[in-house]
Amino acid sequence: QVRLVESGGGSVQAGGSLRLSCAASGFTAYRYCLGWFRQAPGKEREGVANIWSANSTRYADSVKGRFTISRDNAKNTLYLQMNSLKPEDTGMYYCARGRSWFDCSSGSLGGFNYWGQGTQVTVSS
Repeated sequence: QVRLVESGGGSVQAGGSLRLSCAASGFTAYRYCLGWFRQAPGKEREGVANIWSANSTRYADSVKGRFTISRDNAKNTLYLQMNSLKPEDTGMYYCARGRSWFDCSSGSLGGFNYWGQGTQVTVSS
């Protein structure tokens, strides 16, 4: 029923840009907390950005000013625009749906119970 399908990953050089997409189905995306997460090999999964409510957003300090999370409500799609990419941005990027707006505003991973399959982002120096 609920599906999240990421796309748009790839390999870029440092300083480059990518835009990730997450197509949502089985629910109306704007009614839920949505987030982007990433996981590098050997590292724990970390929150990147969240969007909820009308257009509330939050970002991890490591990406603030470089990444932008957004929704296209008509397309029921979540996006992550990534600019000025750094090698440390490398990882598998996942979109996910939280159980409540609190999951977004708190920045916690615990409430996200639906996840996409991930899309790989590789940033080379």
